[in-house]
Amino acid sequence: MADHQEASVALPSEPVSVSAARSYVDRVLGEWGPVADTDFTDSVRLIVSELATNAVQHTFGQSPTFTVDLRLEREGQLYLGVTDSHPRWPRRLPAAVQQDNGRGMVIIRTLAKECGGRLTVSPTADGGKTVWIALPWSVPVQS
Repeated sequence: MADHQEASVALPSEPVSVSAARSYVDRVLGEWGPVADTDFTDSVRLIVSELATNAVQHTFGQSPTFTVDLRLEREGQLYLGVTDSHPRWPRRLPAAVQQDNGRGMVIIRTLAKECGGRLTVSPTADGGKTVWIALPWSVPVQS
């Protein structure tokens, strides 16, 4: 058995790609092993939706595509990353009561923490960034 499994997809930075990213992650995780914890899968779906939405909305047309990367380590760690080529890193915005957006990173951080995971951001060679979520994976890794 390999030490890890990987999957990746590049999608256009368009609103329709948010649901495509979520469907892709659902399919890959289902191939890697049945996840019985629906709270976990719901959290992963929401995390990928928020990350993909950020990649579409907050790159201001400067990132024509974004990439969703999944990596499952044999030790039971799932990494979910969304990469875009826009140089601005995500930041927490003050969320006023009437504000309709600006809370995505707070939601992502909270969900990751509730699942026992963490959020990191790393630069890419082309000046963009990848937002990584590391989560514990309790399903036995299939070969």
